[in-house]
Amino acid sequence: MDTLAETLAQFEQLDQTKIVPVFSGGGTRASAHIGILQALKELKIEFDNLVGVSGGSIISALYCSGMDINDIKQLALDTDFKQFRGYSLIRLFRDGGLDSGDKFEKWMDHHLKGATFADLKYNLNVLATDVNGGGPVVFNKTRTPSLKVSKAVRFSMSIPLMFSFQKYEDHILTDGAILAEDALFNDWAGDGTPTICFRLKSKPGKQKPQRASIFPLKNYVLMLVRTFMTAVSREYVQANHWHSTIVIDTGTISPVDFNLNNEQKEELYQAGYSTVLSIIPKKLFQPVKG
Repeated sequence: MDTLAETLAQFEQLDQTKIVPVFSGGGTRASAHIGILQALKELKIEFDNLVGVSGGSIISALYCSGMDINDIKQLALDTDFKQFRGYSLIRLFRDGGLDSGDKFEKWMDHHLKGATFADLKYNLNVLATDVNGGGPVVFNKTRTPSLKVSKAVRFSMSIPLMFSFQKYEDHILTDGAILAEDALFNDWAGDGTPTICFRLKSKPGKQKPQRASIFPLKNYVLMLVRTFMTAVSREYVQANHWHSTIVIDTGTISPVDFNLNNEQKEELYQAGYSTVLSIIPKKLFQPVKG
């Protein structure tokens, strides 16, 4: 089938067309989550609760602030991700990351217009990981109503070694994608609304050799981060969660590729969009009986 209308013509809507989307991981591949949002909109899938993890928290936060999907996409196209990447080895040794993440947090807060969780139109849940043994940490209207959403997103997208660890209360926080899968499948709406987790999956790709450097540690760290985050994105899906998971194939685009051009961002958007259009009807709709 070539069009959405032709696809849906084969299906009969079930009683439940409301879900809780979980935008899991992504890093710099977050444009795929924008395509997911557009597909959900065209499929008329309703939701008022969202869960954002790592790169997925960026897109879900912008959407929950009231920003239109087209505007979010344009923002992604207009933004040079390289501005958020730093290379301070001193900071790496002192704070656990090459970059403080401060510039990203200010950028995020600007586009969220300083919103706290209490200000949001939707019920947004942002997950980070406590590396001090605390497991997943959740930020939302109930637990942290006065916390700026940009701060929670900064917690969630703290890619290890790339961005500094963040302290919050008695937690030491890092990337939300590094957590037990079960943490994503809570009853977020409190009424049994089904959770659908959208996960981005990459495969290793050969990179161009780095130029020789007097201090090669930086390049070694970046290669390690790339390998680690790609491995995290390929983590298997538990059998009991498979029916509630949609995997978006992002090819060899790395979660930490800060040099993405607009063609690659569009490719990621289309991957999320087309995958959801083809799979969601099979999960939430059933064939019309003749």
